Amino acid sequence: MLLAAGLACAQDALRYSLAGDAAAEAQRQQQASQQASGLYTYKAGDFRLLAVPSLELDYNDNITLVKTGTQSDFILKPLLQVTGSYPISQQNLLSFTVGVGYDEYLEHSQYSAFRVDSDSLLSFDMRIKDFLINFHDRISYSQDSGTEAALAGTAVYGGLVNGAGLSTTWDLEDVTLTLGYDHQNTVSSSGEFSYLNYSSELPLARAGFRFRPDLTAGVEGSASFTTYDQEVLNDNQSYSAGLYADWNPGLYFHVQPRAGYTIYQFQHTSQSAQIYDLSLSGAPILAPPGESIQTADLDSWYADLTVSHEISKAASYGFSAGHEIRLGIQSDVIEDWYFRPNITWTIFKDLGLNTSLFYEHGNEGVGNVTGNLTETYDWYGGALMVSYPLMKKLKLSLNYRLTLRSSDIPSMEYTQNLVGLRLTYQAQ
Repeated sequence: MLLAAGLACAQDALRYSLAGDAAAEAQRQQQASQQASGLYTYKAGDFRLLAVPSLELDYNDNITLVKTGTQSDFILKPLLQVTGSYPISQQNLLSFTVGVGYDEYLEHSQYSAFRVDSDSLLSFDMRIKDFLINFHDRISYSQDSGTEAALAGTAVYGGLVNGAGLSTTWDLEDVTLTLGYDHQNTVSSSGEFSYLNYSSELPLARAGFRFRPDLTAGVEGSASFTTYDQEVLNDNQSYSAGLYADWNPGLYFHVQPRAGYTIYQFQHTSQSAQIYDLSLSGAPILAPPGESIQTADLDSWYADLTVSHEISKAASYGFSAGHEIRLGIQSDVIEDWYFRPNITWTIFKDLGLNTSLFYEHGNEGVGNVTGNLTETYDWYGGALMVSYPLMKKLKLSLNYRLTLRSSDIPSMEYTQNLVGLRLTYQAQ
């Protein structure tokens, strides 16, 4: 139910790396919490495994994200979340997290599908003196079109995203050097979006200097090389360079600013004879006869500020705000500005409340010469989750999400309400 806003920065390699770092950190914190509390479903020697099943029932009043003629449905969503770890030695750790479920639409069964949660991760850490080498594979599979700001008019957007790679960090006390590389494959779950199937090579380099125990800052650079399976959107490469900082002004206060510059270059590999209906309005977007979709090479600044602060055990807040350019869905590139705040607090004993807002202003078809869909949109809303332990091993959660989209193309506007009730069982 929680909106998959995630960490967003300008270029694909950096965004992918930051999302991976966040998933790995969440995995480490979860495993540390499990070890401290002694929670596990199965234990054999140093191997620990925790299985957490849940069952959720959602009501969605606009499953196809349309302005008129909306369709509603109840969605039954069983899920099994499994976390495991095995310390092969004091310097080597194998760990994994995977969430596998099924979304069963009770009336519109054509939309039913399996899903693999976005935080599913297989990781192996190996330390050799001052070097930390991490091998990883991150995978997700879903088709929740309501979490993509640039989309309207469909219920089946999404698919398989799998990225495998490694990163090496050399810790020289006050200086930290990092090199990373990932290969990512994206495969759509629907033939409607098969033109988005692509593979990318994502190298990244970072150098940081520890100015004080609570402040590290430095430079980072990344690149992406993207090739589409079909000749609809254009193959491309991007390069970026910028500054970043990691500041902890207090034990529970974390600030991460970063800013830089990105260059996108397009190879104009699309063919006009194979351009599909990208507008979702019934009218194909066609390049002139004999011409391909063409997008001018682009360069733009990026910036992101991410803050998290745990005020007390009962209250915490955070937000992410910034500007980026990224690969498009119905065009080659999207330029957007975003703001995503959230607050978590405990009003009464055992009663947890999480609230979040999101806003994105986007321009699709930036740099369009011919053939791309061009659109300006605003995508905004909020989410609320209330949780309460019914008993020692059973937790009840009530979720609500409101999403609104306005556009200079009226047919691509919509309002969606999503309400869910979830039961989670955790054995000890």
